[in-house]
Amino acid sequence: MTSGLEPTDRAILRELSADGRCSFTDLAERVGLSVSAVHQRVRRLEQRGVVQGYAARLDGDQIGLGLTAFISLTPTDPAAPDDYPQRLRHLSQIESCYSVAGEESYILRVRVASPAGLEDLLRQIREAAKVATRTTVVLSTPFENRAPAL
Repeated sequence: MTSGLEPTDRAILRELSADGRCSFTDLAERVGLSVSAVHQRVRRLEQRGVVQGYAARLDGDQIGLGLTAFISLTPTDPAAPDDYPQRLRHLSQIESCYSVAGEESYILRVRVASPAGLEDLLRQIREAAKVATRTTVVLSTPFENRAPAL
């Protein structure tokens, strides 16, 4: 929730979301504070859970996972427990799992090496979660992981 953030904290978050590897010195210069003040503010934002972590963004093609897809899950039995994330947690090809409103219950973002890999993953998902799936294959990604509008 960003409604309680000060303008300076918002500026820090903008800079960190654009470059998570930014040094405290560079960050301080960009937002007009001392290095120690920026360090304190970043630590506080981390402790409050506003900043949840830092991660490297990997190029799927270069790591052998060039096929990205979105898989929508629809329960085959509406009375079944809603525990799909737990049933699918072991599948490392699933990068993200979103609980959604609408016909589907969840949408997964996955990365695999090939169409055959996607076919195998779909089989594993159906077996583990007992769901129907609908798959959308990503052809290209003009942009992703954009910084939020702060």
